[in-house]
Amino acid sequence: MKHILDELDQRRADARLGGGEKRIAAQHKRGKLTARERIELLLDSGSFEEFDTFVEHRCTDFGMEKVKTPGDGVVTGWGTVNGRQVFVFAKDFTVFGGSLSEAHAAKITKIQDMALKTRSPIIGLFDAGGARIQEGVAALGGYGEVFKRNVVASGVIPQISVIMGPCAGGDVYSPAMTDFIFMVRDTSYMFVTGPDVVKTVTNETVTAEELGGAKVHTSKSSVADGAFDNDVECLLQMRRLIDFLPANNQSGVPQWPSFDDGERLDASLDTLVPDNPNKPYDIKELIGKVVDEGDFFEIQATFAGNIVTGFGRVEGRTVGIVANQPMVLAGVLDSDASRKAARFVRFCDAFEIPILTFVDVPGFLPGTAQEYGGLIKHGAKLLFAYSQATVPLITVITRKAFGGAYDVMASKHVGGDVNYAWPTAQIAVMGAKGAVEIIFRADIDDPAKIAARTKEYEQRFLSPFVAAERGYIDEVIAPRTTRKRIARALAMLRSKHVEAPMKKHDNLPL
Repeated sequence: MKHILDELDQRRADARLGGGEKRIAAQHKRGKLTARERIELLLDSGSFEEFDTFVEHRCTDFGMEKVKTPGDGVVTGWGTVNGRQVFVFAKDFTVFGGSLSEAHAAKITKIQDMALKTRSPIIGLFDAGGARIQEGVAALGGYGEVFKRNVVASGVIPQISVIMGPCAGGDVYSPAMTDFIFMVRDTSYMFVTGPDVVKTVTNETVTAEELGGAKVHTSKSSVADGAFDNDVECLLQMRRLIDFLPANNQSGVPQWPSFDDGERLDASLDTLVPDNPNKPYDIKELIGKVVDEGDFFEIQATFAGNIVTGFGRVEGRTVGIVANQPMVLAGVLDSDASRKAARFVRFCDAFEIPILTFVDVPGFLPGTAQEYGGLIKHGAKLLFAYSQATVPLITVITRKAFGGAYDVMASKHVGGDVNYAWPTAQIAVMGAKGAVEIIFRADIDDPAKIAARTKEYEQRFLSPFVAAERGYIDEVIAPRTTRKRIARALAMLRSKHVEAPMKKHDNLPL
């Protein structure tokens, strides 16, 4: 028996070496960890249970039968993050550059199936060169199997993709269908076709970083939801993100111990909004003072900064937060902000995460660039997402809520459950000056009359009380009581249940 156990130990040791010491050293030289080192950092110490350690490819073309490595370029299994079960696969760049073969794909699909069966989150760590060319259509078929499972699992279990090296060709589409994508600065990139192909086809000369680096995908394309400086920081932040997420769409949000009193008042919020309605303030200050212990995990922080999205907790339970940001473009809604927020709202709704919305929006961004870019459809995505949501919706209007943007931002009319306003709130079709110049067009050449009419308009409409009189605002609240009001509303709405009409699926304005 001993010699059999010794052989098992030797086989495991060989498998754990992946592509060998020389390639591991090359990986480290690039500033990257190996697949197994990444898994060790991501999961609780000693919790990883590996599957398919000894799987090898079955390709015999181009001499491939002579080159086999146990594991075939991907490490798969399950473990825990702060005691909560997750499944994980990590591409191993030291083995065939992490390229996907038929056997490699089968390892991933096995893990995807088990994650779905057990209703557990799945995390993919990508560091690979795409399909294994020697296997041809077999590799492409493997990709298709992975893609199909991404779609089946969507909205059932959280799917997170972490790009920690190259991710090219067919490899990019699996992350694109997951819930979140995160990247590592300077060492990771994503693109459908690489710089060489781009040069050949379009005659553009571009580097891998310029074509699909972390900066491109977090600030321009919005493909990625965030980027970190190195593998270690990235993986530690993924542990933090998992703590905010439910295990599946029926488990409810996780409950963590909180030492932050839900009844806490914060007098500094009474002076957060400036007296000058055109002066900006940082909405993140409000978010930090409302959530437990100021802990806020922002999503897409460097894209469409005029709206803020992310996760926080109130009394230990996760909430999704959407907030207009007056510091960027005065918090106006444009195409990018609408898409960003709509995607986030739909994720929260799919996984029963209550949504807290802070509103300070002067309207939609005007101009030909926005109209030609489809602002109408993109704005409709956010309107559709909020209107469709059945999770608890709590809205706080801090200042401006003008025009159609008032409706879109989780107003009572599209399904808001509890809608509060600060005394500084201004709810109207548009700002006073613009409104008066339209209504009293005949007096446009008389500055005194226009000034008097503007003051009259401000007193009549630019206050929360007109909306409160009609029941569109449930209560005008003191800013200092915001956290307390939100905590109580969330507790009250915990049993919310909505019956939707039967249909196969909606037709979202994509």
